Amino acid sequence: MAPSDFSLLLFLLLILSSNLPHIHVQSTEEGFVSIEIFNKGLNFSKDLLIRTAISSLTPLELPKIEKPVKIPFIGTVHITFSNMVLYRVDVSSSTVKSGDRGIAIVASGANGYMNMDWSYHYNTWLIPDISDKGIAYVEVEGMEVGLTLGLKNQQGILELSLLECGCHVKNISIKLDGGASWLYQGLVDAFGKKISSAVEDTISHKIEDGIKKLDSILQSLPKEVAVDEIAALNVTFVNDLVFSNSSTSLEIDGLFTAMHEVVAFDHYARNSRASVSFEGPAKMVAISIHEKVLNSAALVYFNADVMHWIVDKIPNQSLLNTTEWRLVIPQLYKQYPDDDMRLNISITSPPIIRVAQQNIDATIYSDVTIDVLAAGEVIPVACVSLVVSLSGYPEISRNNLTGNVKLKNFTMFLKWSKVGNLHMNLLEPVIQTVVRTVLVPYANLVLWRGFPLPDFKGYRLHNAQIRYVDSRVIVCSDVASSAQGNLNPFMV
Repeated sequence: MAPSDFSLLLFLLLILSSNLPHIHVQSTEEGFVSIEIFNKGLNFSKDLLIRTAISSLTPLELPKIEKPVKIPFIGTVHITFSNMVLYRVDVSSSTVKSGDRGIAIVASGANGYMNMDWSYHYNTWLIPDISDKGIAYVEVEGMEVGLTLGLKNQQGILELSLLECGCHVKNISIKLDGGASWLYQGLVDAFGKKISSAVEDTISHKIEDGIKKLDSILQSLPKEVAVDEIAALNVTFVNDLVFSNSSTSLEIDGLFTAMHEVVAFDHYARNSRASVSFEGPAKMVAISIHEKVLNSAALVYFNADVMHWIVDKIPNQSLLNTTEWRLVIPQLYKQYPDDDMRLNISITSPPIIRVAQQNIDATIYSDVTIDVLAAGEVIPVACVSLVVSLSGYPEISRNNLTGNVKLKNFTMFLKWSKVGNLHMNLLEPVIQTVVRTVLVPYANLVLWRGFPLPDFKGYRLHNAQIRYVDSRVIVCSDVASSAQGNLNPFMV
C-alpha cells in the first residue's frame, strides 16, 4: 500500500466518536459527499490502529545505558546495557474519545518484552580486573501510552498536529541469563528507572516522528482523483471535522470536474441537514452523496461531447431498412426504396438527475435523426425529439456505487422532416423499441462501471444498505479487509 493510500485510511481511523443510537448524516455548508464513522466503526478502527502502531514500533531499539553502581562488599561496578530491543507489546485495553481539543487515544495495561546484552567490570585489591557478560530479559509492566491529535481543514487540506503525547511505565522485571545473585539486585535498583525512562522517551519520540510524517503525507494528498480520461472527482476537504456524541464526520467537495481543470477551494451555497435511521445491526460508516454530484457528472460528460451515438445495429435489424417503414413513412420508402438506415442519437442538454424517495429519477432530452444510407451517402431525412424518463436503482459493487435503470416514460414530437408529415402514433412503437433495446442497455452498461465511493485502500464496503433522503443517496455499511498491505506510517 502506498503511503498516500494509507494516510487516508489512517486519517479515517482516527476520526472516531462514541455511542450510536441511530444513524445521522449531517451536512453543513459546502461538501456534497460526507463520511461519518459510528460506534461499530470506532471499535474496528481502534483495534486496527493499535495493531498498526505496534507493528510499526516493534522491534524498537533503545539507546545504550551505562552507569557505575556501588555494590556492598564489592565496591564500584561499571555496568552496561547494550543492544536493547523492545520486540513485542501486548495491549489489554484501549479507548478513543473526541472532544473540543481533538481526538484522545489511550492504550493502557500494556506489557512490553525486551532483550538486551549486559556486561560489567570492576577491580579489587586482590584481583585487578573482574568482568562478566550475558543476556537479560525484561518485562515492561503496566505501560500506558496516550496521545491527543488535532485535525483542521486548511484551505481544503487536512492539517494533523500532535497536541499531547506521553508514555508511562508502571514497573519492570529483569531476568538474567548468567551472573551472580548480587548482580540481579544491583541491576534492579540501579537500572529500573533508567530502563523505564528509556522506553517512555523512545516510544514518545517515535510517535512524534510518525505523526509529523503522517501530516506531511496528508499535506500531499491530491485535490482531485481521475475517474477516466474525461472526468475527475474533486476531493478537496471542506469544513472542519464535526464531532458529536454519536459520530464524527468529514466532508469533501465531491463534484465531478473535467480532467485537468483547476480545482479551486470555493464556497457553495446549499444543503439542509439530512438524517435517516437504518433498521438492523449497527453499521461502521455512512457515506452521503448529494444529487448534485450525479448532476455534475452528467454535465462534465455532456460538455465533453460524448453523449451521442450512431445506431446501425439493433436486435430487429429489419427496422433499419426503408422497406419496414413503408407503412409508417410512405414517402420515405418512395424516395429511398429498400435502402438501409441508421439512427443518429444526440443528447441535447445535460441529463437531469433527482434523488426520489425510493430510487433515482433521470430525465434525458435527446434528438433522434433518421439517416438513409443511399448511393454511398448519409442523408438525414427526419428528426424526432424525445424526452425519456428513467428510474434508477443503485447497488454497491466492490467500492463503487453502481446500479441499473428502467424506462419509466417517454414522449416524442416531430422536430423536422424532409419526407412529409410522419404518423407519430405509428412511429412511436419503433422508437420505443430502440429506446428499450439500445438506449436503456447502454445506460446500464455505463452504470455498471459505477461511481467511485471514497476509497479505503485495502478495505471494502461490506453488507451495505442504501437509503434516499433529502436529495441524497446514503450508503450505510461495514468495512472489511480486502487485501494485505503495508500499514506502516511510523516506519523509518
